[in-house]
Amino acid sequence: MRPKWVGYTILFTLCMSLLAPAGHSRAADASVRVTLPDFTVNLNGHTVENQYREYPLLVYRDITYVPMTWYDSRLLGLEATWSPNDGLNIKQSRVASSYAPYQSDRRNAAAYTAEVPASAVTINGKTIDNSKEEYPLLSFRDVTYFPLTWRFAHDEFGWDYRWDNRSGLSILSHNPQLQTIGLPADAGENDVALYKGYIYFVETTGTTNHIYRAPLQQPSAKEELYSYSIQTSQGLQKQVSFQIRDNALWLTYHLGGGIMGHDEFVKISDDGKAELVHQGYLDFRETPLGTLVMNLGASAFEGGNLYLSQPGEEKTSGKRVGDADLMYAVMSDGTSLGAPRDAASLLAVHGEDVFVLASRSSSDTNKLYKINLKTNKTEKIIDFGVSRFWIIDNKLYYVKDEDGRLYSSALDGTGETSLSDHAVSWFDSIGGNVFYTIKKDANRFELYQADPNGEDPRVWTTPVAGVQVLNDRLVCRFGEQEDYGIVLLDSSGRLLLSVADPISRVLTSDEGILLQDSRDSSIELIR
Repeated sequence: MRPKWVGYTILFTLCMSLLAPAGHSRAADASVRVTLPDFTVNLNGHTVENQYREYPLLVYRDITYVPMTWYDSRLLGLEATWSPNDGLNIKQSRVASSYAPYQSDRRNAAAYTAEVPASAVTINGKTIDNSKEEYPLLSFRDVTYFPLTWRFAHDEFGWDYRWDNRSGLSILSHNPQLQTIGLPADAGENDVALYKGYIYFVETTGTTNHIYRAPLQQPSAKEELYSYSIQTSQGLQKQVSFQIRDNALWLTYHLGGGIMGHDEFVKISDDGKAELVHQGYLDFRETPLGTLVMNLGASAFEGGNLYLSQPGEEKTSGKRVGDADLMYAVMSDGTSLGAPRDAASLLAVHGEDVFVLASRSSSDTNKLYKINLKTNKTEKIIDFGVSRFWIIDNKLYYVKDEDGRLYSSALDGTGETSLSDHAVSWFDSIGGNVFYTIKKDANRFELYQADPNGEDPRVWTTPVAGVQVLNDRLVCRFGEQEDYGIVLLDSSGRLLLSVADPISRVLTSDEGILLQDSRDSSIELIR
């Protein structure tokens, strides 16, 4: 099977043949002699190696031609589409791609024959007659080739176009670029994070995990911050995760089994020092009055599993917080979450108040309480089951157990408003707008924007595999069968960028969007 980036151009060539009038066929298309460049060509900082490239750059009448493959076109911020009515349409779009070398085992010859399709083509909304162009579009190896003339590259697309005898040809487009981070080959097997100009990653040697950081612009200049043995009674447990919590970077990993094991939380300071701060099944938040710790282990079922500790104090030996009879983050199915990421939407600090889901008995579960850290006053805010909640712009947003729908209210639980007509799978806010997803099938979800005053608009036309808010953008990830790996949307749901690369993970970052490419596990950054 040919990849999608070749399929589109084959479709174009086939349709041109089928739509041609009687007496005209592809045989009537002109054949021209083309050569490979004997000079350096640089596309957005990438030097193109043509000798073993399946789709090499070509030269015709002293003009360099670039192949309109899926990745080459999107590297330059172009989209090529075909329809029977409009033919081939090439336009600037909000697209990006990493550089694809298209390496082949076959060495290219110095010269070849290419075809000049005798058909109309639309470029940025302007129709050109390809048969009359001095530098027409070409077809080579079933791929359309586009001329890098000053007229198109500079005047039409606004690219920086430079040539000199020493450096060759340089093309710089102005669409966002993906920066591939040069990490060790096995670094992508574990978690990776970007924080305050440093890239953090893990390398495993034998039975030891080594945690490193390196300047983003010099990944080879790594320094070791922390190490620990991954040898446990359960075998080698090497997986770690990075999190940014309370404006600090944390490293988390698990040791041992599900019951007898525990999580370890390591805080990494800005100067690169790593300190083991918490151990156990727990979640924690920084508050104006100390560190709030929620024990999620077996003792959570005894109730009173909230503590407020001071610096240097044993975390679960601090002052108990709230009603001692309440079981915090113990859900209606009788389970404790046991993982901080699961508990993220069950506990929130708002000034000197703590909002938390808690259960009192099997018939009184998943209610939302507010606890004042100064007075320890505990009051029930919402007297029905809630599966998760967030505080957004001084309002409560929550999902009810009974129908799975999204609601909002004042912080005291009054003035409830329904925000969705169906059960939601995820919700969050950005720029004052609330977005949510509805499950379409096992792995796909439909994305909507909540509108209390009208019908909720669907934000993206095709289902997404996942959504998250990161660095003032909505990041929508798609399955590998879709055209694009992710799209970035602004706070109103408008498209900022479509990324052509297939993406397996969106990683922790305090700037830009850090991604992992599913093809080779490489790490890429979009600023």
